[in-house]
Amino acid sequence: MLDKSGIAKRIAKELQDGFFVNLGIGIPTLVANYIPEGIEVEFQSENGVLGMGPFPYEGEEDADIINAGKQTITTMPGASFFDSAMSFAMIRGQHVDLTVLGAMEVSEQGDIANWKIPGKMVKGMGGAMDLVASAENIIVAMMHTNKAGKSKLLKKCSLPLTGVGCVKNIVTNLAFLEVTSEGFKLLERASGVSVEDIQNATEGNLIIEGDIPEMTL
Repeated sequence: MLDKSGIAKRIAKELQDGFFVNLGIGIPTLVANYIPEGIEVEFQSENGVLGMGPFPYEGEEDADIINAGKQTITTMPGASFFDSAMSFAMIRGQHVDLTVLGAMEVSEQGDIANWKIPGKMVKGMGGAMDLVASAENIIVAMMHTNKAGKSKLLKKCSLPLTGVGCVKNIVTNLAFLEVTSEGFKLLERASGVSVEDIQNATEGNLIIEGDIPEMTL
């Protein structure tokens, strides 16, 4: 089973040289710590940063340099800062090659709910709706089940949707899955996790074809 860092490491293997990548709040921000050797990618944050680096070491934080989740970050040589209008022009103009988002729920159709739980305080949708409406390559980083042990990979989302039919792949603490027209296709399983474990934790339709390899990080 993967922890949050393990999920980020597996997603980092999907990065390609020259990619411009938007990292959402939560687990996705950890991806910047695990860029594979030999490639260069540019991480974009919708609050107006291009060229984010890994998180700073304790004591080296600069409170003026933050990501969209208001976490302190580092920047790489050549990084740039700009206003929200420029940032969202990049996103809406489809100049971002990969978007990595967290989610509270994903449906077997690729719908995503990641911005609001009714009755709970929320600051706003932020850039989530623009990202899911514009991105052609979305990977979701999430836990397979919620704190009550109920599946977050559903036949149909119960929470307010952020986007419809937009998620391409999902990496959870249990598995790496592809969203297809038939449902969640199981591609890899986390170390120590059986196919049966994944089946039991998935409410939506799970497609299993042949032997499912164990994930490598």
